[in-house]
Amino acid sequence: MVTITNSAPIIIPLFIFWGALALLIGYLWRKFVGERAIKAAEERAREIIREAENIALTKKKELDIQTKETLYRLRSEFEKETRNKRKELQFLERRLNQREILLEKKAELLEKRESEIAERELRINEKEQQIKQKIQELESKIELEVKKLEEISGMTREQARDTLVKVMEQEARTSSVEIIRKIEAEAREIGHKKAREILLSAMQRLASESATESTVSVVSLPNDEIKGRIIGREGRNIRAFESATGVDLIVDDTPQAITISSFNIYRREIARIALEKLIADGRIHPGRIEEVVQKTTKEMEEQLVEEGKNVAFDLGVENLNPEIIKLIGRLRYRTSFGQNVLQHAKESAFLAGIIASEIGLNPKIAKRAALLHDIGKALDQEVEGSHPEIGADILKKYGEPQEVIDAAMHHHKDLDIASPYTVIVQIADALSATRPGARRDTLESYLRRVEELEKIGASFKGVDQAYAISAGREIRVIVKPDEISDQEAMLLARDIARKIEGELKYIGQVKVTVIREKRETEFAR
Repeated sequence: MVTITNSAPIIIPLFIFWGALALLIGYLWRKFVGERAIKAAEERAREIIREAENIALTKKKELDIQTKETLYRLRSEFEKETRNKRKELQFLERRLNQREILLEKKAELLEKRESEIAERELRINEKEQQIKQKIQELESKIELEVKKLEEISGMTREQARDTLVKVMEQEARTSSVEIIRKIEAEAREIGHKKAREILLSAMQRLASESATESTVSVVSLPNDEIKGRIIGREGRNIRAFESATGVDLIVDDTPQAITISSFNIYRREIARIALEKLIADGRIHPGRIEEVVQKTTKEMEEQLVEEGKNVAFDLGVENLNPEIIKLIGRLRYRTSFGQNVLQHAKESAFLAGIIASEIGLNPKIAKRAALLHDIGKALDQEVEGSHPEIGADILKKYGEPQEVIDAAMHHHKDLDIASPYTVIVQIADALSATRPGARRDTLESYLRRVEELEKIGASFKGVDQAYAISAGREIRVIVKPDEISDQEAMLLARDIARKIEGELKYIGQVKVTVIREKRETEFAR
């Protein structure tokens, strides 16, 4: 313990000394390190400055080089453009010089030509004088010869010319009239003979029956008491019947009769048969009415198929689609101007077959086309569109030949049609529809149609008179020859036909004949 106590004053100063020495050494080290860092930073800064100066010098050199290159390029472009301009100017100068030379040459040529033309004019004038002298000499000689001929013939020149012209005209007229009469006689004889053969053959094979359909059907009743049962309580039976059949049922004071009214003959026939069945059965109520109408409709469809098959068998038309056969049978309950359409189709088919056989075409195709040409009328009261369009769509749908489709589509059009079968169907359709008694028409509507036809013909400028002939199937228009030329007459016929097509309703076709005749009249006193 004594030893430690005595050495304490010595250890403490030592610690203090060494601590001060460490602090001094640390300070000196930090100062050394800082000075060294500062020197390194200054050295780095000097290097950066030197590098920047070098880069600046390099950039300056590059800019100087680029500037020199740009100046050189601009100078080269300028010199090149200057050379091009100089060449263009030189070229233009050469062209101007060439043009001047050409103009000088042309001027020289013009002077030469003018001199040549002047010389030619002189020569031509001399020749004209010579020709005039020769003409005068010839005229004097001809005059002398004519006088000699007049003295010999005892006729003047005008008299001889008139006589010669009259003789030649008479000979030409005589020969032409004889030739024309001969040709007309031969053509008329051959045409009449051939037409007579075709018509007689058709008449022998064809016997058409007259069928007249109206818009009403009358059903006889056993007594008037059944009318009340048909009407039903508050009219429910009659409403159910009209709704199921699509017809109008007229119950009036007519004794023991009820009238069925409808433009659709097929529906009217179904309604007639169904009503007769209901009257015979005696059970009349909405449920029973609907049942009987459905059963009758089914029976009628079966009859349509049977009717279509019979017609196809009679005509020898084979491989018809069942739907088309049904539509053929339905034509039995369709009329056109009082003519039964099915009967008309059969007549047209017979006639088309006869015509095709006579001219060497296939009668089977002709019969098929004529039979189906009005097939659209079976549905034209139920489908929108004209019956040719409806018929063509139906035939196309069921795969009929193109000749048959064309005939159905164009049998009412006066066109230059490629298929001869379409023309045959047009002829057969017209023959069947226009024969006496085939279609009925009231006198009032007939007169109105003829009057409208004549009014259309007289509505054009230059028309003197217009007459409808052949029961309104032809119109003859007489024009004023001083106002209408031959070419204008042809155009007028076409314009009248187009106006008739647009404004008048008619069957078949209307022939337009424009007559342009000029007559000169003189009286011998």
